[in-house]
Amino acid sequence: MQKNLIYLIVAAVILVVVVSQSAYVVNETQQVVVTQFGRPVGEAITTPGLKFKVPFIQKTNFIEKRFLEWDGDPNQIPTKDKKFIFVDTYARWQIVDPLRYFIRFTNERSAMSRLADILDGETRDFIASHNLEEAVRTSNREPVSSGIIGDMIGDSLMHIEVGRDRIQRMIRESANEQARELGLEILDFKIKRINYVPEVREQVYNRMISERMRIADEFRSEGQGEASVINGEKERELQTIQSVAFRQAEEIMGRADAEAAAIYTAAYNRSNAARELYAFLKSLETFEKTLDKETQVILSTNSDLYKYLKRMH
Repeated sequence: MQKNLIYLIVAAVILVVVVSQSAYVVNETQQVVVTQFGRPVGEAITTPGLKFKVPFIQKTNFIEKRFLEWDGDPNQIPTKDKKFIFVDTYARWQIVDPLRYFIRFTNERSAMSRLADILDGETRDFIASHNLEEAVRTSNREPVSSGIIGDMIGDSLMHIEVGRDRIQRMIRESANEQARELGLEILDFKIKRINYVPEVREQVYNRMISERMRIADEFRSEGQGEASVINGEKERELQTIQSVAFRQAEEIMGRADAEAAAIYTAAYNRSNAARELYAFLKSLETFEKTLDKETQVILSTNSDLYKYLKRMH
């Protein structure tokens, strides 16, 4: 009886070991390739659930079923119009044929390396086959005017035939032709960033600066022209104002002189004393305007000036 119990225990242990070696679970994120002595056996298992294999002889190889990420390194690529740019890309891919994938690759790192070679090569080929504008722009949008400067720069956008989105699709489709032979599928491919190499970037910046300087010179030239017109109008208005003021001043002085002459005449005709005073004052005025310390004057004895000088002496 004791011996039978031992046999039962041993049989149970062997059964547990056999079952544990033959049964395995596949979840929703996995797919399995079963190998026997290193070679695949049957088709790949892609459905989740409890599965069985031959114990001790067959081995399960679990393979990722979810979407995977590939992030490329920026590569320097010349465009069709000979402009060197850095192109940074990324992609999403999936293992769609696990059996073919298992035969071609030993692990996921090897698959990533081969995928990078495919995508980098296709990116280089398609970027080099198109101008820079095709790789940067998506559509032939109408430029939005940004005021006077925008109008002066004008519509510098070239017409594109392909565009960035279509180039991305062509890269993905061409790369998928090679990837499917490896059991892979590229689900999405995008150009993450495009930038000039430092040498070309410096040239672009200098060209932008020179363009803005040209526009600034045009503004300055127009401003100087407007300033000349304004200054000319100002000088013309100033001369007009001065001319009118001078005419009015002369008229006022003329009227004042006429009134003064009338007053002098009226005073002169009143009496001899007034006439003498008027003559004396006019003589003093004449002395003030004609004589100074360095002037020598020869006067006749019959001269009115001599008469007044003699009286003053």
